[in-house]
Amino acid sequence: IQLPPVTLPSPPISAPAPTTPVAANNRIRVELDNKELWQKFHALNTEMIITKTGRRMFPPIKIKLSGLNPTSKYIVLMDMTPADDHRYKFQNSEWVVAGKAEPTVPGRMYIHPDSPTTGLQWMKGPVTFHKMKLTNNTLDQQGHIILNSMHRYQPRIHVVEANDIKWLQFASFTTVSFPETTFMAVTATRMIRLPS
Repeated sequence: IQLPPVTLPSPPISAPAPTTPVAANNRIRVELDNKELWQKFHALNTEMIITKTGRRMFPPIKIKLSGLNPTSKYIVLMDMTPADDHRYKFQNSEWVVAGKAEPTVPGRMYIHPDSPTTGLQWMKGPVTFHKMKLTNNTLDQQGHIILNSMHRYQPRIHVVEANDIKWLQFASFTTVSFPETTFMAVTATRMIRLPS
């Protein structure tokens, strides 16, 4: 099922999202399931290729959820926030600041295709965002996440107790981010080697 692009008011970014696996309400836990892989890429300054038609992330975000009410329904989403306010360039085999960040387009949230479903179902196994695509096409109509090339981004996971997508704007978000998933959006990779 192809969901239409969704633009919702993002959770406030004035306070950084928790970087620990325990979300704000101390009940819902979100853990990065493929943490070791992300740490290897992070050590090499992770890059994500973005294209006009959209490109899937590698590595994908893969999480484990716990502490959900088994009978309540939840919607799980992801969005990207700028990791800083800089634009970068690749110079002398490293990323260096090249100026102030370009204005960002209104943030989109990628709604996991299994949403909404019960807490029990979410907690059964890893939740993977392998179908989400990144693009630099500001006119995208496919629901891809729109990013600026040569900018750093931080993925954020949101867990919302809601029976239907139409209630998202009224619900409270549990938001978690993981520092090792920060990446540079690029149109061509500069990574000299891949993690082993």
